[in-house]
Amino acid sequence: MAQRRSLAVACRAPVLAASFLACVATALELSVNNHAADFTLSTELGPPISLSCLVHNSSEAEELLWYRGDGRVGLKEGNKVNISNICISPVSESDNGVTFTCRLARDKSVQVSVVLDVQFPPQLSGEETLHVEEEKDVTLTCNSKSNPQAQSTWLKDNQSLTLQQSHHEVYQTSEIFRLSIKKVQKSDNGTYTCVMESPLGRGTRDFYLIVEDKKPVFPTEAVIAAAVVVSITILFGIVARKDKIFKVW
Repeated sequence: MAQRRSLAVACRAPVLAASFLACVATALELSVNNHAADFTLSTELGPPISLSCLVHNSSEAEELLWYRGDGRVGLKEGNKVNISNICISPVSESDNGVTFTCRLARDKSVQVSVVLDVQFPPQLSGEETLHVEEEKDVTLTCNSKSNPQAQSTWLKDNQSLTLQQSHHEVYQTSEIFRLSIKKVQKSDNGTYTCVMESPLGRGTRDFYLIVEDKKPVFPTEAVIAAAVVVSITILFGIVARKDKIFKVW
């Protein structure tokens, strides 16, 4: 009896192993542009790019879905079964960092994603003239994006600007480069240039800062106070002479 059990187990083992290998061999897989796993695709502005999703190990028709981020991409009939293509045209700055995902319709856990790495130089140009009164604060702002991120600096009259701790303040994010000047003086007059440089190019923007004489402050409070005093004086005068006024009338 014990011998028969051993034979039974020994016979089942190859059958189970064969079944497991058959399942592994026929497991459905997807690939995007020949990548079976998630990947990053580097590209540049302008020229369109195509993403092709293909079903592997399929013995029947399998529907495919495309997503841009969390949003579903509309596909035409005939572009959904076993192979599906989408085109991004033209490639723009807004496509940078966006994830495109191809999924199997009946099992959305089967998927491959591609992240677009759109590279572009700093896009910065133009000029601006700013008039500011002496002793007032002023802020110069450069708005620019680039990939890879650009190195930023400020020039004054084509020379590197020496930042003074209590007078200048610099603020920077991936899209903003800002210079604030506190209590401007006549010595702050000049041309300020925002410079952004990356391996792909260089962008500049000029600011012409004109510091004007400080205007005399109009004594508004004093005038209002004087007007109130005069009004009250006139009112008391009328009250004091009301009898004479009534007699005249």
